[in-house]
Amino acid sequence: MIYALDSNIISYLLKDDAAVYSRLNKAIDDGGRCIIPPIAYYEIKRGLLAVNATAKMIGFDQLCRDFRVGNMNTHTWDEAARLYALHRGKGQLVEDADFFISAFCIVNDYTLVTNNIRHFEHIDGLKLVNWKN
Repeated sequence: MIYALDSNIISYLLKDDAAVYSRLNKAIDDGGRCIIPPIAYYEIKRGLLAVNATAKMIGFDQLCRDFRVGNMNTHTWDEAARLYALHRGKGQLVEDADFFISAFCIVNDYTLVTNNIRHFEHIDGLKLVNWKN
């Protein structure tokens, strides 16, 4: 199984959260792999740069070496647009970043690891787990 790490999970890893690290290690021991969605990469990178968090930037760069940063292609952007149109038609407003991350996971058949289950639980076809609770 391949796990895509949402930005909140990456933040917990950068804070050395024992519970999240335990779940990460178990997933890897069980043969799983992790990837960083490009939108999560952007969200973390911009936040660290904005506050000049150089020590955490070093940790983030290491995470990016350990777990590669994925790419989004036209198929992924098309899926994000489809999700947007579907949910807009239902009157469900969702942040674009959440659609981008969802599409990235759906198209690649990744499981999204997030502590914000409520942000994603209404998106059909998206597999979710929470390593924080």
